[in-house]
Amino acid sequence: MLDGHASDLEIGAFAVAMRIKGESLDELAGFLRAAHERCIAVNPPQAMVVLPTYNGARKLPNLTALLALLLAQEGVPVLVHGPEHDPGRVTTAEIFHTLGLPCAQDAADLHAAWARNEPVFIRTEALCPPLARLLDARRVIGLRNPAHTVAKLLAPVQGADAVRVVNYTHPEYGQTLSQFLAAEQADAMLLRGTEGEPVADPRRLPRLDVFIGGQLRTDLSLPAQEGVLTEMPVLPRTHDAATTALYIQSVVSGEKPAPGPLAQQVTALRAALDEVQRQATRARIA
Repeated sequence: MLDGHASDLEIGAFAVAMRIKGESLDELAGFLRAAHERCIAVNPPQAMVVLPTYNGARKLPNLTALLALLLAQEGVPVLVHGPEHDPGRVTTAEIFHTLGLPCAQDAADLHAAWARNEPVFIRTEALCPPLARLLDARRVIGLRNPAHTVAKLLAPVQGADAVRVVNYTHPEYGQTLSQFLAAEQADAMLLRGTEGEPVADPRRLPRLDVFIGGQLRTDLSLPAQEGVLTEMPVLPRTHDAATTALYIQSVVSGEKPAPGPLAQQVTALRAALDEVQRQATRARIA
């Protein structure tokens, strides 16, 4: 399918069958490896964070770009990947464009952005064209397929360490992804995303599970915020790209405070990256 040898009819049949059956951990791992083999080579200058963004905003402001900028302010290279447009939703790509942030076409563009200490967005079509074609099948047949799960796990990083932020919408799928990250010995943060985006809900911190080498690290993870909210962050009243971009600019400039849950997510990701680098250093010495 990734190499274009399957017909449209076969891809449709596969999507329907997998929608009914669901992916096993082995099938998901094999699909992800095949996708990684067909991605462009990404070689960041240091340990980085990968933010797959595949849902966009429907009701709440899409703050994935804000998370990326807050991480970049901490000196972290950030790779954001996903679709450029999604009918009826506000994509992270649209917000990147509105903010004037770099949207890469190839590996050279990625490195240029990181050299300027900027987060960078790349379309799935540019990062992994075969996977993008499978994702587009949903618009025709109306069903998701394993490519949608693989896209949210995609971290095609070579020659450096990375922590990918993996999100889920339905709680039962969080259990599957937790098992997958453990089996793959992944370095990752797993959370219930905000409308399917890899960013903490700005109103209430979700549970943030951090995996290092596939091990769930409770010392690096954060529990979900419980109880009644005592205060609400000041968020835009609408979620269009222009309004969201203005809000993000006001936070990055210091005019407005960052929502507490996003600040906590940034701190947790920095700690996870530090631990990944420590373990990598110990492994090289050994």
